[in-house]
Amino acid sequence: MDDDTRRARTLIEESREAVIVLDESDTVLLASRRARQTIDGIDEALVRAGVESALDAAGYPRRADPARIRHVRVVAILFVLLAFVAMVYGPIAAMLVEMFPTRLRCSSVSLPYHLGNGWFGGLLPSAVLAISARGGHFTAGLWLPIAVALAGAVVGLLWLRETKDTVL
Repeated sequence: MDDDTRRARTLIEESREAVIVLDESDTVLLASRRARQTIDGIDEALVRAGVESALDAAGYPRRADPARIRHVRVVAILFVLLAFVAMVYGPIAAMLVEMFPTRLRCSSVSLPYHLGNGWFGGLLPSAVLAISARGGHFTAGLWLPIAVALAGAVVGLLWLRETKDTVL
């Protein structure tokens, strides 16, 4: 084992902040600051060999074994997640419809719905990943969805009015 391989393996074993991603062609991408600062100048093939040997030593398989997948459990978990989505999206649609008069309803419901789901919901995973990579800890980005949820709760409590018995 040469010096580059030893350095790469040591980095991978000791670094808890390194985000290691293998793309479709098994190219190693390292996203964290510590990994980028330390890995500069190391041959990519040696890094790949170090990653593979570290994963093998930890007991991780190279590919998922289809025989070990519990299909019923996977379907049940997906069903539960879909039920959670339905429990959220149903009341959101009802609330948005009741917030506006009928003559404005189409555009006034569509705009906040698509902004909220498309922009905030669609970009949230990327923003969380960027904050986590910049912050150096994998949980650093979780404060963003917490802050967005708290801001939404405050706005809802302060400015959303009850529409029961109101002519829309």
